[in-house]
Amino acid sequence: MAKPTPSLTVALLQAREAAMGFFRPLLNEYGLTEQQWRVIRILKEVPEHQLESRDLAEIACILRPSLTGVLVRLEKTGYVKRWKPANDQRRLCVSLTEEGHRLFDAMSGDMHKQYRRIKRQLGADNYKTLMALLDQLQRVEP
Repeated sequence: MAKPTPSLTVALLQAREAAMGFFRPLLNEYGLTEQQWRVIRILKEVPEHQLESRDLAEIACILRPSLTGVLVRLEKTGYVKRWKPANDQRRLCVSLTEEGHRLFDAMSGDMHKQYRRIKRQLGADNYKTLMALLDQLQRVEP
């Protein structure tokens, strides 16, 4: 049976699912959701390992109400800390705890191994092209 040609959005979703197939087993092993790992990874990679929650939501592509639940669970496990700056109680900041750093360090080797598997299967040039095209797509004006 012939497969219908997917729309761009469906193709992107299917590609995301294919990519996540490399990472889900590891996330499950550590008891993390995709969103929780995304938050930990982003906080690990930003200077000072902290962000305002609204910026974190935007970077992580998680709706702010959904991010609240993700952060509550990560805070309960000790991976992040939420706090309000003394100079502006309206802002909510999120930082990675020492436990969060340890978790990231424990997982990062296996995560990088999965990225290498993807690059090997796609080929280095195709991987680089894919990432460049995705970056360009993000900058397309609606």
